[in-house]
Amino acid sequence: MIAHAPELFVITLLAAIVNGALGYGFSSITVPLALFLFTNRVLNPALVVIEVGLNAYVLWVNRAAVPAIAARMRPIVIGLAPGVIAGTLIVSSVRPDWLKLSTFVLLLPLILVQAAGFRRPIRAERAFGYPFGAGVGLLYSVTTISGPPLALLLNNQGLAKQEFRAALGFIRLAESTLTALAYAYAGLYTRDSLALTPAILPSLIIGVPLGAWLIRHINTETFRRVCMSFDAWVVGFGLSTLARALHIIDGPEAYGVMFAVITIDAVLLYRFFSHGRTAVVAVSGSPAR
Repeated sequence: MIAHAPELFVITLLAAIVNGALGYGFSSITVPLALFLFTNRVLNPALVVIEVGLNAYVLWVNRAAVPAIAARMRPIVIGLAPGVIAGTLIVSSVRPDWLKLSTFVLLLPLILVQAAGFRRPIRAERAFGYPFGAGVGLLYSVTTISGPPLALLLNNQGLAKQEFRAALGFIRLAESTLTALAYAYAGLYTRDSLALTPAILPSLIIGVPLGAWLIRHINTETFRRVCMSFDAWVVGFGLSTLARALHIIDGPEAYGVMFAVITIDAVLLYRFFSHGRTAVVAVSGSPAR
């Protein structure tokens, strides 16, 4: 049995329930928690292999909407390649603790911007798609997470619910496939990494259908918002822990970062529940996280 197998099962089961409910979010939940147990170099390759299949499934389920979104999403997919290559080089060469810190630093503002309900449609969508794709490819290959920036873009562009999910599947299948190939070329698949894959699969088999059932009985936007808060608090704790371990901030003062994140998110949660959920409901009816 691999080290931390029970903890990994619980983490990925929770993430699979979120993914089954919303159609996205597996890595967004898994990575911030699992990085307390594993390094990026061990965790990332295992998740990427699994996400190739998971994203293919999402795209297949929503295949009827692919003709409506394919041309619009193509510039993003084309832009992925240089970002994936750069991100793979980073994963191969950067010290694990600093790579974890970079992952948390990249994730936090994206989570909080979504929590704030930011909405601003992009007019020059095609021209914006190429550099945006490169940025998403870099983020995904370093962290295996791309949901937050994709959510910000796709929710702002007025896609219908099935189009939204098809666009996510279309882009994320491309990025996970490209990253899987880049990782293989860089020699990042190790025995320790591949050993995580069979430990994760049972949680997907159980969690995805459970999440699909659960979301029929609760409010989608409230569920999404609670998941986002959970992510923000975990990332805040991770930042504080690593800042102390790397002697960026010594002593208990390092946990000021976590308390600042919790305070900001508490304000955003208060605004969400007191001013009404309609302020942040996406056009699709199920915004991504």
